[in-house]
Amino acid sequence: MTDYRSNSRANERRLVTLDDVKQDPYIVAFMKRADEQMGLLGYTEHGGRHAGLVGNIGQNILLRLKYPERTAQLAAISGYLHDIGNVVHREEHAHTGAMIAMELLRRLHMDPEEIAIVMGAIGNHEEERGDPVGEVCAAVIIGDKSDVHRTRVRNPNTLAFDIHDRVNYAAQRSFVRVDGDRKAITLEVDIDTNISKVMEYFEIFMSRMLISRRAATFLGCAFEVVINKVRLL
Repeated sequence: MTDYRSNSRANERRLVTLDDVKQDPYIVAFMKRADEQMGLLGYTEHGGRHAGLVGNIGQNILLRLKYPERTAQLAAISGYLHDIGNVVHREEHAHTGAMIAMELLRRLHMDPEEIAIVMGAIGNHEEERGDPVGEVCAAVIIGDKSDVHRTRVRNPNTLAFDIHDRVNYAAQRSFVRVDGDRKAITLEVDIDTNISKVMEYFEIFMSRMLISRRAATFLGCAFEVVINKVRLL
């Protein structure tokens, strides 16, 4: 006997886009509140700007490395959602975020196999306990860890900056360059050394650079860091 209910559920599945994700009212509300809570706790910006940039970088990495278009789109979606778990708590937000994303994407009728990829990317994006478990995850990791820039700083009082505020505020430009022919992913950062010394960047971001290197290796690439036009990694 044909299970028409099963066929109906299968027919509901559709190709969920980044625009679908951005317009979902639950996602909009959760991400807004997550960023507000991060601000109250004194963290740098973790809202739409950061989410969109991480997704864009992840998508661009995979496109330039000649991965399929849909794989790159999943990196954009995963990158956009990667910090949504902060709506619950900063601790374990990667794991919480993966479960939240599962429920939200199910509501949008995304294919289960694609949901699984997004969950893995979100759940493994943090350097403390994450690992590149796929190409989408690897691209999201690099996108997230490369976002250092003064626009992330919320505190207008430069005299009250902690080291994270100071390093981010000193970063006048950051860019991820992907050379598919050379198989190299390069993070380029311009730092105003009158605000923060280069050593301070590595003091707080070395663990991020290490997981970025693992992610680049997963993608078959070298990972390089160029600060003020000088290659340091």
